[in-house]
Amino acid sequence: MSIKKYIPDTITSLNLLCGVLGIVAVFQGYFQQAFLLMLLAAVFDFFDGFAARALDAYSDLGKELDSLSDVVSFGVLPSLMLFCYMSASHGGVMGVGPWWVRLLCLLPLSIAVFSGLRLAKFNVDTRQSSSFLGLPTPACAILCGSMICFASVSPCQFVGDICSSLWFIPLVSVILSALLVCDLPMFSLKFHKGDNLRSAEYVKRYILLAALLVTVVVAAVCRLHWSFVPLVLLKFYVLENIVAAIVRK
Repeated sequence: MSIKKYIPDTITSLNLLCGVLGIVAVFQGYFQQAFLLMLLAAVFDFFDGFAARALDAYSDLGKELDSLSDVVSFGVLPSLMLFCYMSASHGGVMGVGPWWVRLLCLLPLSIAVFSGLRLAKFNVDTRQSSSFLGLPTPACAILCGSMICFASVSPCQFVGDICSSLWFIPLVSVILSALLVCDLPMFSLKFHKGDNLRSAEYVKRYILLAALLVTVVVAAVCRLHWSFVPLVLLKFYVLENIVAAIVRK
């Protein structure tokens, strides 16, 4: 019996394990470690598909396992990072404050719900083979995770004050939840063999790479925490796609 067909599923299971460990880290207050585990889950999420293509080991089981793992690592984990960070500042749903404050503390959990809807939609939508409609769950997760990581470990008090405000995280949660399930065209970050080097998709990727280089330089010069880089880059990715959609109209 060949074991190669089990390799992609094993890598996917490591993605799931990282998500579970990340949740444990969040509940213990280790936001940076939780974000690192989320990034590791994203690495495994990339390589399970790469391994499946390289080994020609596709399976229906692997497809379902991949979606279930992504719900945990890129849906539940980032929503809990937002929820726990906000709860620490405002008492959470079990606090003694007004009912509407406790209700606001629940809004970050919408990321988990809409990430599940996003993944289910992606599995049955044949239009998303080379690009996306709506914000991909890993991009949404890394945006949330980098924001909380940077706010919790950076000496930049301004960012921490914004994230600790009563309305900021709920507002971000609602916007990201809408972006997850909307039909906004968003380009894939992956380069494929045979792509047209002059296509609009390629131009967008090169602009994003240029933004990455600038962000790395700024972070290095200003001695900012490394989570500043994915935070700015993912925000730029979202804005770039929104602007492109507006221009097309």
